[in-house]
Amino acid sequence: MLEEKRKKALEGGGEERIKKQHEKGKLTARERIEKLLDEGTFVEIGTFAESRATDFGMEKKRFPGDGVVTGYGTINGRLVFVYAQDFTVLGGSLGEMQAQKITQVMDLALKNGAPIIGLNDSGGARIQEGVDSLKGYGEIFFRNTISSGVIPQIAVIMGPSAGGAVYSPAIMDFVIMVDKTAHMFITGPQVIKAVTGEEIDFEGLGGAMVHNSKSGNAHLIANDDEDALLLVRELLDYLPQNNMEDPPVVETDDPPDRMDYSLDDIIPEDPKKSYDVKDVIERIFDRNSFFEIHPYFAQNIVVGFARLHGKTVGVVANQPKVYAGVLDIDASDKAARFVRFCDSFNIPIITLEDVPGYMPGVAQEHGGIIRHGAKLLYAYSEATVPKITVIMRKAYGGAYIAMGSKHLRTDIVYAWPNAEIAVMGPEGAVNIVFRKEIAKAEDPEKRREELIKEYRDKFANPYFAASRLYVDDVIYPHETRPRLIQALNMLENKREERPMKKHGNIPL
Repeated sequence: MLEEKRKKALEGGGEERIKKQHEKGKLTARERIEKLLDEGTFVEIGTFAESRATDFGMEKKRFPGDGVVTGYGTINGRLVFVYAQDFTVLGGSLGEMQAQKITQVMDLALKNGAPIIGLNDSGGARIQEGVDSLKGYGEIFFRNTISSGVIPQIAVIMGPSAGGAVYSPAIMDFVIMVDKTAHMFITGPQVIKAVTGEEIDFEGLGGAMVHNSKSGNAHLIANDDEDALLLVRELLDYLPQNNMEDPPVVETDDPPDRMDYSLDDIIPEDPKKSYDVKDVIERIFDRNSFFEIHPYFAQNIVVGFARLHGKTVGVVANQPKVYAGVLDIDASDKAARFVRFCDSFNIPIITLEDVPGYMPGVAQEHGGIIRHGAKLLYAYSEATVPKITVIMRKAYGGAYIAMGSKHLRTDIVYAWPNAEIAVMGPEGAVNIVFRKEIAKAEDPEKRREELIKEYRDKFANPYFAASRLYVDDVIYPHETRPRLIQALNMLENKREERPMKKHGNIPL
């Protein structure tokens, strides 16, 4: 009897449905778990759970497991909990018992202080179970929220995720989508056409690249199921098990005193010329350790994990080659969310700054750049993990403050010799302050250039800020790596007290 029940559970929706799953280029729920976890470590929970529904023919549609496989195992030897929706069973639709299985494994993850990984492949709420399925989503959302900032939560979208189903991944820390097979949306193309008249297909509405590049709802894109599962394993290598632990430290053969003299020439002499900040990142941090998050979204700012002498750090860097590295609505949201994640999980934050200001324009103002920009100020101010900032070139106006300045309690601020720290760029400042003087000059253009040089010499350099202790030291670019490692080691036991409160009210 037991073996028969187990065999039926392992069969999922049956051979025909499994064949269709494979024809779509998708693995089954159990195959996904096998490839995700260390070999032979998966322990299943709730194998024999079945739906209690009887309406709309459900009495003939009961399957052991009820469309989801749940349990625990290890990834690189560390405990994780996992649930994988089984599209071969009623389209992976969520009913009462499926929700209970998922919430049970979420509760275990929280109790044991281990990451939870959701492999999503579902047609949405199970219509035949009515409000019980909606209740199930609510119970999942609640646990996502309670677990936020306590254990890492990773969602992998490996098929459809529609309606209420999208909100669990949205609350989780990281969302990975499989290209071409994964789709997320609140309402599908047919409903949109009926209500608004707009015509769009599944891929254009909620495909992986759409959510990675336009909406920002997804953080990473994978080529196929196996690639997505490898990304999960790689990502977890940078993260602690929970908010009470430090991130893992790995051995590295990259010397802590390594200096890269090519950094001395990486910033163009012309302040209007761009460069790729990822080249800077690759030279400073442990070789080949940078793991970028949100690489296709708001590309004027770069965020991701890296290692310094084997220790995980979070990197936030302006990207001069995209919109000159300005802060806009999406960049502010992207950076703020990443900073808050790092702070939640004891990951030091390294900021590489080259920012000319906030994006101007009516669309930005009407879109709420004030509110969105405030999120970044809030996130840096709130963070109590070690914070180190390197001002590489421009640091102008309010954006200078927002990018991990000393005034938001960043612990150590370094500046490279050519850094310009000012209310605004020399050209703009001179045009405003000396407008009348330039107009009256015999040679207005010559006088303008003289004033720009005078302003740059006096204000737009790191030494004025250093004289006020807003910059701790002016360093050569080539010595950035060892100086960051020294500062990180010094801050290892940092403790910072804040006023007691239930929680703050971030400008959402």
